Amino acid sequence: MTIVSIHQPGYIPWLGFFKKIEYSDVFVFLDDVQYVKNGYQNRNKIKTEKGEMWLTIPTTRKFKTILKDIKIDNTSRWKEKHSKSIVQNYSKAKFFNKYWEDMSIFYQKDYEYLIDFNMEIILFLMKKFEIKTKILFSSELEISTEGSERILDICKLLNAEKYLSGILGKAYLNEDDFIKNNIKVEYQNFQHPKYSQCYPPFVTHMGAIDLLFNEGVKSEEILKKSSNF
Repeated sequence: MTIVSIHQPGYIPWLGFFKKIEYSDVFVFLDDVQYVKNGYQNRNKIKTEKGEMWLTIPTTRKFKTILKDIKIDNTSRWKEKHSKSIVQNYSKAKFFNKYWEDMSIFYQKDYEYLIDFNMEIILFLMKKFEIKTKILFSSELEISTEGSERILDICKLLNAEKYLSGILGKAYLNEDDFIKNNIKVEYQNFQHPKYSQCYPPFVTHMGAIDLLFNEGVKSEEILKKSSNF
């Protein structure tokens, strides 16, 4: 059974995002939809001694700009601030030194587009989590429909037999259309695993680097044993 899932590429996505990719045969990065400022496309959370902290990438958003065309506002020192925050809050994590040297390179390079920076981190984490799912970008598929019809058309193009949607899909997906095309719709209800964190109590829904820095090579196993439902 060919399973397809679709999602926008965000900044240091949470574990549920990577579980969705791992579960799928084909994962489509939705890069040609309208950008939503201060969603998860340009920000996410890390764990701190006091709970959680938002890291936000500043952008030079123009009205109705699609995600792949969003540019980073590099007039601020956001890369230095983000890397400093990560070091300060994860330097005591057991596996921080094992991974930060490679990851810190992303914060030393210059990126014009938000999606390029996001994808560097996503692909880095996919590699560390041993996720080998085939990935595509929606802008490559040349599908012009919108909403539920757009999702269905992507699934049809990729010969999907099952579509894994986020829980918010219940509000806009026309399931009858999927049924007519012999595509089963499932809704992800990710069961967040518990693992070692530097500072108790345990907090869920952090950026996935939280798992990697704390559990290292065990991260792959922890993610694989977690459930989407």
